[in-house]
Amino acid sequence: ILKNPGGLRILTEAITSPTLGAQMQQLLAQYPGMQWHQWEAVSRDNVREGLRTAFGAYVNAVYHFDKANVIVSLDSDFMDSGAGHLRYARDFASRRRVRHRTTTSINRLYAIECSPSGTGAVADHRIPMRSSEVELFARSLFTSLGGAPPSSAAIAAIAKDLLANRGASIVIAGDDQPPVVHAIAMAINQLLGNIGSTITITDPVEVAPVNQLESLRKLVTDMNSGIVKALIILGGNPVFDAPADFNFIDAFKKVPFRAHLSDYYNETSMLAHWHVPETHYLESWGDVRAYDGTVSIVQPLIAPLYNGRSPHEVLSAMAGGLDVSPYDQVRGYWGPRIGATFEDTWRRWLNDGVIASSALPQRTAAAAAALPPATRNPPPAIELQLKADPTIYDGRFANNGWLQELPKPQTKITWDNVLLVSPKTANDIGFKDDERDALVNERRTILVDLTYRGRTTRVPLWVIPGHADGCATLNFGYGRETGGHIASHLGVNVYPLRYSDAMSGGGGAQIARVDTPAYPIACTQEHQSINPKDVGGDRGIIRDTTFPEYQKNPFFVRSLEANPEEEHESLYPEHDYKAHAWAMVIDPSVCTGCNGCVVACQAENNIAVVGKDQVQREREMHWLRIDRYYRGPVENPDVFHQPVPCMQCENAPCEPVCPVEATSHSAEGLNDMTYNRCVGTRYCSNNCPYKVRRFNFLFYSDYNTPALKPMRNPDVTIRTRGVMEKCTYCVQRINASKIEAEKQNRRVRDGEVVTACQQACPTDAIVFGDMNDPNSRVAKLKKEPANYPLLAELNTRPRTTYLGVVRNPNPELKS
Repeated sequence: ILKNPGGLRILTEAITSPTLGAQMQQLLAQYPGMQWHQWEAVSRDNVREGLRTAFGAYVNAVYHFDKANVIVSLDSDFMDSGAGHLRYARDFASRRRVRHRTTTSINRLYAIECSPSGTGAVADHRIPMRSSEVELFARSLFTSLGGAPPSSAAIAAIAKDLLANRGASIVIAGDDQPPVVHAIAMAINQLLGNIGSTITITDPVEVAPVNQLESLRKLVTDMNSGIVKALIILGGNPVFDAPADFNFIDAFKKVPFRAHLSDYYNETSMLAHWHVPETHYLESWGDVRAYDGTVSIVQPLIAPLYNGRSPHEVLSAMAGGLDVSPYDQVRGYWGPRIGATFEDTWRRWLNDGVIASSALPQRTAAAAAALPPATRNPPPAIELQLKADPTIYDGRFANNGWLQELPKPQTKITWDNVLLVSPKTANDIGFKDDERDALVNERRTILVDLTYRGRTTRVPLWVIPGHADGCATLNFGYGRETGGHIASHLGVNVYPLRYSDAMSGGGGAQIARVDTPAYPIACTQEHQSINPKDVGGDRGIIRDTTFPEYQKNPFFVRSLEANPEEEHESLYPEHDYKAHAWAMVIDPSVCTGCNGCVVACQAENNIAVVGKDQVQREREMHWLRIDRYYRGPVENPDVFHQPVPCMQCENAPCEPVCPVEATSHSAEGLNDMTYNRCVGTRYCSNNCPYKVRRFNFLFYSDYNTPALKPMRNPDVTIRTRGVMEKCTYCVQRINASKIEAEKQNRRVRDGEVVTACQQACPTDAIVFGDMNDPNSRVAKLKKEPANYPLLAELNTRPRTTYLGVVRNPNPELKS
């Protein structure tokens, strides 16, 4: 084949590694006629083609949300998904925090979207609409900015707000919107003077940007025609996730030689002649560009466990360099570019983790002012929206138990994908409110037949407030046939409904109830919940106001307290903390509900996975949960996310009821657990008003599987059956910092102890520290007038407290 490379094809995902890209270019030059194709199920084709339409070439857009006063999101969940979303979330939150006598203004966010998202949850104004209607909205906004009469009051108010913030605003389109919407968004940004200010245009971060859908289409055409004699696939799983109308499986089987590099035996591996085990990215050397072009040197943390090979090694072998390691490949690429000082430079890169000043430079660019022609009209029937799953992505993480059991940010569903619809759409198909409420309480829902383009899929139906009417959202990535013990036969495979001319779905869908028993759903939101009517209504758990109202009354949280008391009498003795007094403050104003803190806590503290059946029984083991609350009409309510770890109460109700003192109060204010003393009475859990304690009803932790042992944190005890556990404020990290400080004969400095949840939070919503240090961040936040404890009327005096939610709605808009 290598002697006649015209029949050789290589299929990869998008490559941003400079070294791997150079290897690929070397291979293309070495074997004339060989072709390189790229494909990812969740690609940025729409963004890529939209920017090319706007600027005339493939470019990359970098957004600076820390400079924007007003943001308009056109179906973009820029804080929870997509390139650069962690940086964007941090930058957005930096303009969102409200501090007494310090903050004079905060940003404003308008979110136009079909299905509720993390970005929409923190928006000041959220406008639900079908995905196909976003293009019309964007066009109307553009013309209104140009002086034409606005088509609605919302567009009039948004246009006025944008014009008042020229050069300090951003209009961003979502990855699932067609290229024309991205082009319109850039035309608006150009009109407002945002390009070059809040938006930087650079060269692409990909080595070879290409329309991946058309690249895969060309490959399938060549395979069907018999041109392809050998196909080498590096990563990905096209047999599972290629567009349904491509019939990739039939074309793939026609190739005489098929090899696949992947980290699991997946659907593509099973049809390949050769499967090459791929190294995990932390088992091999490499390099990669970030969303803005900044280069990082990828360093291995461990030698390959299963004799895997990296893409660098595969391409090196094809080029004749069987003995060249990934380490030598990466150094070989960068060495000649640095010259004589390479060794010192290399060591600095490894120490820093990134190559300083390697971000791609800004290029001179101006978006086209003329709008492209309209591409879609809202369909008359139900519109189906297909999106990547928020936890298992395109299916590649389906065999990860942590992610399967991680509640979806907006629905709190685990271990399943469901068809999301609005309450009105559910009523229209015969799923009435009374029936729905009864089933939710029983942790069940109905099944429906979803028919789209002649194909019918049976899927659970789930109603979510705030979803646009007349449409339904379904996440793909489930329904794996081959992918591991956890992944296989879980959920519904949605890829047969994805077609090349409508990758994000389209109109003409039909939803029909089926006469089958109710389907069990593992949703954690209602676990251990209390009917508000039984406790006298709103208990002041979420306290919110607007920024203008906050400026008038920064102590607004006190007026929203459920049962205020001037003084709390107690039988508990006062604690005297002579050294440290650890505490936490959480700011729900910037929490998107992404669950990064939850999975970080699970990794740090060796928390077990229990499975769908146990989650249904309310036995999930997460030490930290994120509660979701609605306020307002079900058609478009305000959404709030509230992380809830252990409150570490001063007057902890769990402590006096333990008959063996397995839970006790430390000299630094922690509510400690002594695992080997616990006899599992569960009195402490019954007495906890916050329901943050977790009990090992069964033997959940696997002590014996060798591959799991290096995964665990050696500083945290692994719990067994019959033992209670809970959040410890990452006491192992506290002790490590105390030991280091003691070596240097000094006090622990503020910021030295960072809990796992705090470390993982992209918006810096969690602050931890020592209250006894008056200059610490947490001590200052405790003095904020918007600081309040949960259920203060119980006199538990939690160490974990919250800041009131402050939003910035436009006074010219009602909602």
